[in-house]
Amino acid sequence: MGLVNRRIRTLLVALLPVFVLAIAGSLVTVPFVALGPGPTFNTLGDKDGGPVVDIQGVPIHQTSGNLNMTTVAVQDGLNIFDAFGFWVDGRYGLVPRAEVYPPDVPRDKVDESNKADFKQSEDNAELAALHYLKYPTVVKLGSVAADGPAHDALRAGDQLLSVAGKPIATSQDVVDAVRGAQPGTVVPVRLRRDGAEQTVDVKLGARPDDSAKGYLGVTPDETPDGPVKMTFNLSDVGGPSAGLMFTLAVIDKMSAGDLNGGKFVAGTGTIDPQGKVGPIGGIQYKMVAAREAGAETFLVPADNCTEALQHHPDGLRLVKVDTLNTAVDALRALDAGQPAPACG
Repeated sequence: MGLVNRRIRTLLVALLPVFVLAIAGSLVTVPFVALGPGPTFNTLGDKDGGPVVDIQGVPIHQTSGNLNMTTVAVQDGLNIFDAFGFWVDGRYGLVPRAEVYPPDVPRDKVDESNKADFKQSEDNAELAALHYLKYPTVVKLGSVAADGPAHDALRAGDQLLSVAGKPIATSQDVVDAVRGAQPGTVVPVRLRRDGAEQTVDVKLGARPDDSAKGYLGVTPDETPDGPVKMTFNLSDVGGPSAGLMFTLAVIDKMSAGDLNGGKFVAGTGTIDPQGKVGPIGGIQYKMVAAREAGAETFLVPADNCTEALQHHPDGLRLVKVDTLNTAVDALRALDAGQPAPACG
């Protein structure tokens, strides 16, 4: 009997580290997050009963195929076993948590910033598409700084017609009109307020970030000059990288023919109102998500091409784009059976 008890005690002593490791592995979190393929959405399709890109006020053309935006999934709060499982999986990568959620920034602030970036991508997509389609826009003042040089002369809601003699058709025109002017320069501003046109003079102040340059102290808001209204119906998505695919969806819906040739195209990339395509993060995971969803062509921001070539899935054609024009031209070339700019 004593021999049996000794064996049991020996076994328990031997298993104790295993039990401790199991408990620690399931309870102790690690300072890493797992990044992997996230959901992908067809910007030409529907979600939750409505169009992902809803355009009202102008004729809309029928579309077919896919123009999918892609996302990266972030898995947080990992324990040791979770982290090991994601590492073994191969579709995920582990990165320090601080790279995604800076320790000095509350989690809700990070989420709020991501949502703001996503809203900006929607606004930029609308403007980039309207500019490409030569659709007229107007520039109104979204706000006037209370302590800025224009606070006595301009009001929120004023439509800007010209600044310093230069016609205003886009928000960038406002920046260009005062670029190079010295603080203290008086510039005439032609505007429309309450249906009537008038001209006011504004003495430029010094920019807070560069005292040698003048500024108006206003926030221009560029909108369509007509009844068109766009709504982008995706919730719980953050970041700026949907801009390019949203823009292409708007163009496809507002013009005849299929940009994608009726095929499955996916992609990513930021965009600015002038149509410049910018790089994004996590492209290797976005390509996996696209390929698993059925994409055969993936639009890659030019600055992401090197990384994309190192990780792209088999069977996925990588098309290099740096502007909205090159993206549209590339899709039309592929539809016509012609070569398109490629990564590498």
